[in-house]
Amino acid sequence: MSEALENPFLDTLITRQRAEPCTVVIFGASGDLTYRKLVPALYNLAASGDLPPQFKVVGFARREKSDDGFRAEMLEGNKKFSRQGHNDELWASFSHSIHYHRSEFTDAAGYASLKALLDKFDAERGAPANRLFYLATAPEYFSVVLEQLAAAGLNQAPEGKWSRVVCEKPFGKDLPSAQKLNRIVGEVFEEKDTYRIDHYLGKETAQNLMVLRFANEIFEPLWNSRYIDHVQITCSENLGMEGGRGGYYDTAGALRDMVQNHLFQLLSLVAMEPPTDLSADSVRDEKVKVIRSLRPLTSPADVAANVIRAQYTEGVVDGVKRVGYRQEDRVNPQSMTESYVALRLKIDTWRWQGVPFYMRMGKQLPKKSTEISLHFKRPPQNLFKTEDVTGNDNALVIRIQPDEGISLRMLSKQPGVLLRMQPVKMDFHYSTSFGKASPEAYERLLLDAMAGDATLFARNDEVEHAWRYIDVIEDAWHKSAEPPPMCEYPAGSWGPREADEMLATDGRNWRRI
Repeated sequence: MSEALENPFLDTLITRQRAEPCTVVIFGASGDLTYRKLVPALYNLAASGDLPPQFKVVGFARREKSDDGFRAEMLEGNKKFSRQGHNDELWASFSHSIHYHRSEFTDAAGYASLKALLDKFDAERGAPANRLFYLATAPEYFSVVLEQLAAAGLNQAPEGKWSRVVCEKPFGKDLPSAQKLNRIVGEVFEEKDTYRIDHYLGKETAQNLMVLRFANEIFEPLWNSRYIDHVQITCSENLGMEGGRGGYYDTAGALRDMVQNHLFQLLSLVAMEPPTDLSADSVRDEKVKVIRSLRPLTSPADVAANVIRAQYTEGVVDGVKRVGYRQEDRVNPQSMTESYVALRLKIDTWRWQGVPFYMRMGKQLPKKSTEISLHFKRPPQNLFKTEDVTGNDNALVIRIQPDEGISLRMLSKQPGVLLRMQPVKMDFHYSTSFGKASPEAYERLLLDAMAGDATLFARNDEVEHAWRYIDVIEDAWHKSAEPPPMCEYPAGSWGPREADEMLATDGRNWRRI
């Protein structure tokens, strides 16, 4: 057998436990997440032949609806948002698995009747099935739903089967609330049956990070402080507070909404050590070590030197005039909530000693993009004295969205008799290289939860360590006697001048996207 076939990483990647008959119960099924993401994801899994046999999905919500009424709503959403388009014949078959159950989240009788419905499905199948409870509700209802599930005995699986819970973000708003929520979940479901979802980890390129690193000998020897000068992680959005989002966002901000979960997850995948294997806990053990190794910020002055916060003012994005953050609907006119944050992080491990990690996330920036770029050190001597290669460092760029792929920038001689150099790119695109679109993140994550693979889900200690780091920054902003200033940037720009200056003091620049 060849060495490639004996690679334990590849062996784990090409095998997957097949999901058995299962019923998915979605709490908060009348919300936008179910309409836009969850049901279209399940439909696409059905189209790909990946759903388990005798599959059922039950929407649990407070509004009065019939099964047919709920199916009609989901049909409308599927036509708009299905990745593979809509097929009437497939939908006719798939929609028979969709049901609706009306109840208040606090009504014990509603959970008793839900249990009776699930038992009825099992009787029709002729055998008990597994149960996956998906909390697509607002976070304040998590504890209510969990307590009611326990009271009805729905957290106890039928003999030989399993019951699991999927929790949407945000998982807490600070360390105490996350610890409380972990405690409540832990009283109802075991940690092995708890899946804290982060849809960024369901994206194809995020999953490919481990393959890129650990299955390619060309990269792993270079993935350290000897060869890498610095790392940048950027998440830019060209939207603001559309759709009434200002009410939620003004209580959260960029740091809580994106950095604590999505961007820290990407950071962990970039910086982690090789796991012993690709089992869920082996991977998550290494990821949590990265968060634990973040150099602490010990004072408000330390936070001010390494973290920039800002709000957008009025400007133009994609040719459309935008109002400033404080003028957005449902945003406090005196708000001190950041729409942009940039961080300079250090990871105190052998591999990354001395390598800064720069992270930024912002609203109303020029374009929508999420990417990771690793910038390599320059050769110790420039032999080509006639050329100024400043800013033309080698860079490996992993594009998470929207154009998933990987590119490598290097210097090459221009054609001609004179010695002139120019940066060039080797570029890989998922869509063109494999001839088909990547699955939506929720497709992979729902299938993993049904198959019992928690690799791409956050563990309780991982969540709590991330909040410990974030809370120090939030306290410096909102509880210190002399908080760091709130900077500003025009909508349509790449962020505040102060974020550029933070890198400039290190002799570096943000990568142009």
